[in-house]
Amino acid sequence: MHDFGEAADLESRSATYVAALLPLLRLAVKGWFRSEVTGIDAIPAGGALLVSNHSGGLLAMDVPIIAVAFFDHFGTDRPLYILAHDMLFIGFGKQLLGRAGFVRANRTNAATVLKSGAVTVVFPGGDYDAFRPTSEANRIDFAGHTGYVRTAVEAGVPIVPIVSIGGQEAQLFLSRGESLAKLLKLDGLMRSKIAPLTFGFPFGFSLGIPPNFPLPAKIRTRVLEPIDLRAEFGPEPDIAEIDRVVRERMQTALDELAQQRRFPILG
Repeated sequence: MHDFGEAADLESRSATYVAALLPLLRLAVKGWFRSEVTGIDAIPAGGALLVSNHSGGLLAMDVPIIAVAFFDHFGTDRPLYILAHDMLFIGFGKQLLGRAGFVRANRTNAATVLKSGAVTVVFPGGDYDAFRPTSEANRIDFAGHTGYVRTAVEAGVPIVPIVSIGGQEAQLFLSRGESLAKLLKLDGLMRSKIAPLTFGFPFGFSLGIPPNFPLPAKIRTRVLEPIDLRAEFGPEPDIAEIDRVVRERMQTALDELAQQRRFPILG
């Protein structure tokens, strides 16, 4: 997460609007991806930072899966805010996504959400993680980003790790295309350092756009126990050490899910 951008308008979120969206989201994540979420009751009352790996490329299903499980358990009156890329707020996206609880991904907005006593979810690896090669499908990789830890420490809230498996099986991810992205200067144009090469249906080989239609890969998600940062790491916690522990616990849980998975796509 960066430190600049438009301030979040938390009042624009509508519980009624979210409730109206849920049947459509549930149809996608339960009907097509057969999603299963365990441990959702581990999310504590009050502010909490949910930290998840990100899978599935441009059509990643992590947000809908987490959101459906969260609202089914806690109800739509309890806010869940999603930190999202600036590009999603172009045109009508700003109003529509704002009503669903999306805010621009920057540390100021994350702090605002958490200090309000609400829950937000962040994907530290971003598109770098979501487009990781299929050969690294079961690897936790935040690309060295540790800003999420500082955000949680400064807001005084626990980190709740979340891991999922299956999303990276929705198509074949061949390369992040970092060299091509540098050649095309995408960092300046689109704030992206990758030009991912994927293979799927119906376009075959694709550089992320147009997106191939995802295969119905079964996605399993596990919510881990919350980490009370100061209780576990002391009054002046070390950011790098917390990041290491978070990723280590997530990798252990993801390895366990991988061992339980019998077949690709089928689950």
